[in-house]
Amino acid sequence: MLCLSLNQSGHISDMKNLFKTVVFPTDLNIPTRNTTPTFRVICKVAFKMATMKAWQYKAIHGGLEKSIELNTSTPSPPSATLSKGQFLIQVITSAINPVDYKIPELGFPAKFIVGFPAIPGQDFCGRVVGASSSDDVFKVGDVVFGTLGKPTQVGTLSEYTVASSEGSAHLPNGVDPDQAAAVGTAGLTAFQCLPKDIVKPGCKVFINGGSGGTGTWGIQFARILGAEVTTSCSTHNVELCKSLGPVFDLVVDNVGSPGLYEHGAEFIKPGGSYFQIGTPASVAGAVTIVKRLFLPRYLGGGERPFRFISFASKHDDLVEIGKWLSEGKARAVIDEAFEFENVPKAFEKLKTGHATGKIIVHVDQK
Repeated sequence: MLCLSLNQSGHISDMKNLFKTVVFPTDLNIPTRNTTPTFRVICKVAFKMATMKAWQYKAIHGGLEKSIELNTSTPSPPSATLSKGQFLIQVITSAINPVDYKIPELGFPAKFIVGFPAIPGQDFCGRVVGASSSDDVFKVGDVVFGTLGKPTQVGTLSEYTVASSEGSAHLPNGVDPDQAAAVGTAGLTAFQCLPKDIVKPGCKVFINGGSGGTGTWGIQFARILGAEVTTSCSTHNVELCKSLGPVFDLVVDNVGSPGLYEHGAEFIKPGGSYFQIGTPASVAGAVTIVKRLFLPRYLGGGERPFRFISFASKHDDLVEIGKWLSEGKARAVIDEAFEFENVPKAFEKLKTGHATGKIIVHVDQK
């Protein structure tokens, strides 16, 4: 039952209890007279939060876009179960990434990685509607953006989800929620591929695959840091790089182009590095990564240091990216925005591989 205590001014005296309620009796009457507007609105929100609309998959048959279904009565995540550093958000905008369909389409292993049924999506911008008592950074009513950090059973293609303080930052004034939602996985990956001890004013960076979500962020971030940036949107780029000579301090490979790293000494300076993000979702792709990481030069390995980048959820990184957005130094390149009812079409577009920048989904009103 929903129990709220009002103080003499008619306001709720214990806001935390509101979001710990899980069970609502069907015959409970919400007072509409002799109560403050705040009380009536909060009661309405609490009832709405018992269930939510969400896109779910229970199994994959013919691809995620053909298996995902809109469930209008999905149980909402209860605030009573929030751990330290977690909070409940009402999603405004979600952005989707290849990992959102690649993990579910692994088939049986996905049951162990995520669990079924599950809601895809990691990246978001939304309003905090419930927070753990120990959270002193984010409060109810704050608008935040960030990423869940990994696929979960309650992803961001839903009205509500649970986010963490480490994977979130406050939305800066003047930044549109759509722009902020597009940061998440791609923005953090691009940011963390450009370490400041390597990327300094005047250094030269080559970004392979500059038209995708991570690539469009990476080009902008590298320029902000003062680098000279060269990029290619073609997978047939080995000859292009070789023709430029060993001029680059850093190569960021968003595609996982075959043979590019192996020829790295022909276009990367001595002491330069090669960072790879993208790789085909296959056994062959995994084998290639292992070879590049561990195969010595005399057995056919590369001559330049190799790293495979997997992003980490970092609050401070999101804050810095948000600052660049608010200052107009960077902006999200959004290929297309889909409404919530068109999520399958959004995944169809993403899987073509021809999106320029990010694909976002409007979940709620801004």
